[in-house]
Amino acid sequence: MAPSVADHDALAVFEFHESRGGVRGLVESGVTTVPPLFLAPVAPVSSAAGNFSIPSVDLSLPRPHAAALVRAAARSCGIFQVTNHGVPAGTVESALSEVRAFNEQPFAARSPLYSVTPIGAVTYATIPIPRPRDVQPAATTPPLMSWRDSLIVRFDHHPGGPDLRILPPACQESLLEYHRSVTRLGKEIAGLLSEGLGVEAERLEPVEGHLMQCHYHPPCPEPERVLGSREHTDASLFTVLAQDGVGGLQVRLDDGEWVDVAPAAGAVLVNIGDVLKVVSNDAYESVEHRVVIKSANEPRVSIALFFNPANHGESDFFGPLPALVTPEKPAQYRSLTWREMLNNRMELGHAKPSSLDHFKVT
Repeated sequence: MAPSVADHDALAVFEFHESRGGVRGLVESGVTTVPPLFLAPVAPVSSAAGNFSIPSVDLSLPRPHAAALVRAAARSCGIFQVTNHGVPAGTVESALSEVRAFNEQPFAARSPLYSVTPIGAVTYATIPIPRPRDVQPAATTPPLMSWRDSLIVRFDHHPGGPDLRILPPACQESLLEYHRSVTRLGKEIAGLLSEGLGVEAERLEPVEGHLMQCHYHPPCPEPERVLGSREHTDASLFTVLAQDGVGGLQVRLDDGEWVDVAPAAGAVLVNIGDVLKVVSNDAYESVEHRVVIKSANEPRVSIALFFNPANHGESDFFGPLPALVTPEKPAQYRSLTWREMLNNRMELGHAKPSSLDHFKVT
């Protein structure tokens, strides 16, 4: 019996991981065409409308004013940038720089760390894109791989902080300091989002940034044929994102058009995730976004810190806050666990705007 397409794909993924070089390794090998694992079915183009001007919130404003701006942005488009946020510029720059330096080490230095299975608290690999279960690949099926290598650090279940000794010392220090600074910012954002919902007595806190994903998108010989990250919504309450000046982040507008989110010096981005969409009873929108590759010569680096309720175990349920459930707007979702949400996203193949439909109250 001839191997199926799925078997062929699985073998190709296995052989790619066995090379232990990641996407960076492909670039180092001098590839001039994109391997099939990475080919996007449709060229990812953005709207002719140009850059999308997202809302901006100056956190030095009086708190009621800042909370009102956060509320408006979270309700309208689900993404906003914050300035005067208290995270030192040097902390952001150092973390982004060290992530780039880590990925641009010689092959012999980084390949021993390459593993799709976590080594302690750290994963360094090119992470496959889940495809819908029991669905055969087709012309419209997303690529198996995004054009990126990821350094992922998990901070949960590590009371004294994660063990990052497998990373170069400079990378350890810069990422831990970045996490500390952005965690403080995340707690402030959670408070502002709570106030925007008018739920002082049921604040979103305590929240924790348990998961940090550091993405390195190498330059691509055919940037229009790949995706740096497939379209998705985040599963978190919200995400804080720092990025370099290369660009590539896009969001999908209500009319279906993809538009660029231009990097802004000194600002970090905040986007609403699916958990907060549920908790807010649809008052806040989770934004669909993706990353495209903008350059054949320059890599893109970003760091995403995902914030979630501190308690998100197997027995911890979340649902619309009681204060937001009224006769005029009954609960839009049933209570669910974090694991239920993640399992549902895997069933769909990846996060999609419809990923919450399964939990809708009918």
